[in-house]
Amino acid sequence: MLSDMSPRSRRQLLSMIGKAGGGLAMYQAMTVFGHAAETRFTGPPQLTGARKGSTVLVLGAGLAGMLAAHELTKAGYKVQVLEFQDRPGGRNYSVRGGDKIVEVGGAVQNVGYAPGNYLNPGPWRIPHHHRTLLHYTKAFGVELEPFIQLNHNTLVHRKDAFGGKPQRYRELSVDFKGHVAELLGKSLNAGALDSSVTREDKEKLIDAMRQWGVLDGDMKFTGDLRVSAQRGYDKAPGGGVGGAPTPSKINSLSDVLSSQVWSQIGFFFSYVMQTTMFQPKGGMDMIGKGFYRQVGKMVRLNTKVTRIAQDDKGVTANWTDTVTGQSGESKADWMVCTIPATILSQIDIQVSDTKKAALKALPYSNSVKIGLEMKRRFWEEDYSIYGGHSFTDQAIGLVSYPNNNFFQDGPAVLLGAFAGRAGGYQFAGMTPEQRIQTALDMGSVFHPAEYRKEFRTGASVAWSRMPWILGCCASWTEQSREDHYDNLVAMDGRIVLAGEHASYYGCWMEGALLSSLDAIKRLHQRALAA
Repeated sequence: MLSDMSPRSRRQLLSMIGKAGGGLAMYQAMTVFGHAAETRFTGPPQLTGARKGSTVLVLGAGLAGMLAAHELTKAGYKVQVLEFQDRPGGRNYSVRGGDKIVEVGGAVQNVGYAPGNYLNPGPWRIPHHHRTLLHYTKAFGVELEPFIQLNHNTLVHRKDAFGGKPQRYRELSVDFKGHVAELLGKSLNAGALDSSVTREDKEKLIDAMRQWGVLDGDMKFTGDLRVSAQRGYDKAPGGGVGGAPTPSKINSLSDVLSSQVWSQIGFFFSYVMQTTMFQPKGGMDMIGKGFYRQVGKMVRLNTKVTRIAQDDKGVTANWTDTVTGQSGESKADWMVCTIPATILSQIDIQVSDTKKAALKALPYSNSVKIGLEMKRRFWEEDYSIYGGHSFTDQAIGLVSYPNNNFFQDGPAVLLGAFAGRAGGYQFAGMTPEQRIQTALDMGSVFHPAEYRKEFRTGASVAWSRMPWILGCCASWTEQSREDHYDNLVAMDGRIVLAGEHASYYGCWMEGALLSSLDAIKRLHQRALAA
């Protein structure tokens, strides 16, 4: 079994998988190893018996910090939360018209989206098995709606396939399975697999390939009406005179292989990318606002923590008010710190050397999201695309279509880039204006007649240039987890860390919440035993 492999062997295998298939393949492999398993949430913690007058200081009003504050307050602790920004939510964030985005280096964007429109630059979809998040959104009155993950009518583009012309996902995926079914059927009929399958299984497989691949009586994949019923017609069925449909022409095996459509097919099989998925109605920040309604009275916004100290009696955080310049300090018996490692590693904090080493050893990934507001929903009106993603091998990565307000007139925002890895750093190195122009250039491959004509305004968030985090999310490797993870999450005196970086469910809100619940349980146990 894979789980029985030595740590070194697992690291080598994961490294090879990552190089060959990228982060998605790496995540799937980690799931096999038990490093990215299904959420373990079984219900909110039952914390009772807090000592009278016990206090907790929470640093950061992201989801992890606000959940900690909520549950600790229920347990009887008096809680204060310090937050650097002028809003709660952290990466649970929506960019709206009237917002100002200020980057490291001084670049400023004044967002001009129409009222009601938004970009979710951080988390933007919720898997069906993220039970912690789903529990609290329901408990806090955050209304969710479907997020359309897989849309067969979207487009797939690769520069070296089909002369650079995008193809419908449905056509490529149907052609891929049809050609593969034909090849496997031929191999079975030729006896090439007789040593691998029984006669009974061989007959079942041949029947399966005929049905799955929509093969004809000769076990061939041809462009007949049965195939067109899956991949689409050249002339769709009509009514009355001349209503007979015309089948579409299938693509050759060579052309289909050049598209590498199996990458998209595999993407939708990924555990965390399967339907059904959800999003909050009105923007992702509705979740942060829902949490904030529970703990808002405890939160001090615009508060930059400059030093963290502890002794055997309690904890102290020195801070500066970013609006007034006022300095102050907050004291408590215990502390939950959810400040991202990228920032916390730069703060004077009184913890063990091993925890400091863990913080410094944890780099964060980068990504850039660009929201392009268009004058009308041309993807719906002209292309019949309602939600889902069109994929490209250009630096933008994909174009994702909004999942809300279908059929409405007026401006709408589509995700014009979700650039990661090299593409993320490429876009982060541009000015905000250059990002928009590049996203328009690259996205025009999908919608050449409409993209620039219908463009109204845009905004971008380059996570490595956000001064309050300097990155997107924690990038643990197998080796760094082995060396530092336990030291990072261990309770250090009166301080415990929480956040997606302190979980095996990194880069997801679910990971931040699970980490928070684990942290406060351990804090509570330590407090009762003190």
